[in-house]
Amino acid sequence: MLTAVVFIIVVALVFDFINGFHDAANSIATVVSTRVLTPLQAVVWAAFFNFVAAFGFGVGVARTVGKGVVETSVVDQWVILAGLIGAIVWDLITWYWGLPTSSSHALIGGFAGAAIVKAGFGGLVLAGLVKIGVFMVLAPLIGLVVGFAMMLLTLWTFKSQTPGRVDRIFRRGQLLSAAAYSLGHGTNDAQKTMGIIAVLLFTTGHLGPEFYVPFWVVLAAHAALGLGTMAGGWRIVKTMGMRITKLRPFGGFCAETAGAVTLIGTALAGIPVSTTHTIT
Repeated sequence: MLTAVVFIIVVALVFDFINGFHDAANSIATVVSTRVLTPLQAVVWAAFFNFVAAFGFGVGVARTVGKGVVETSVVDQWVILAGLIGAIVWDLITWYWGLPTSSSHALIGGFAGAAIVKAGFGGLVLAGLVKIGVFMVLAPLIGLVVGFAMMLLTLWTFKSQTPGRVDRIFRRGQLLSAAAYSLGHGTNDAQKTMGIIAVLLFTTGHLGPEFYVPFWVVLAAHAALGLGTMAGGWRIVKTMGMRITKLRPFGGFCAETAGAVTLIGTALAGIPVSTTHTIT
């Protein structure tokens, strides 16, 4: 039993690592597109703030993933392992093709799908899944509205400034907005893996009678995400930062700030959302 638990924890951290080089690139695509940072500088910047996020935003998302997707009475090590493998395979396929899809959707869908195979639809926490589903749709729309409003406000505020001066101001500002978005990405995405590991420990009797997220799980998940970011975000960076939208620094600042507001807000509310869809 213990050997299986340790193995599945390693698989969960591998998923988190893959999430790093698949999804974390999204958090710095705009800062690369605007040429504020080189891809190498941007990836290191994102990885650092992915890890720092471990110390400031709680574990609300982890609790939702751990207890709000599948009934804990249904969860066992094989349900968790099957969900993780499904998510990892999908992430690797989409990473290879450079497609900015959501690791969040893959993980939650894989976890829920494995539970359905074991116990049918009665094994799902429908209220939790509805909440997650609603905000997976709403989060990109919230990001769009906030980004649109910020862009209008920025254009109005700096309408008398020359384009060159505006770019100089927001080249500095974009360092802060990219850091904020990486914090949002770190706390929202790492917590999904934290929730999976915590429910594994809980259902196998390694946490005691109460569900909680051990601090070592918090550190391990954020470290894996940060290392994954440094290991290989280049392909998705190129797709999102160079091909989808051409941005100037003030546009990148608005996009990243809107994404950060959405991600940090939903993380504090304990709602897992897609970082990929939010920034897009």
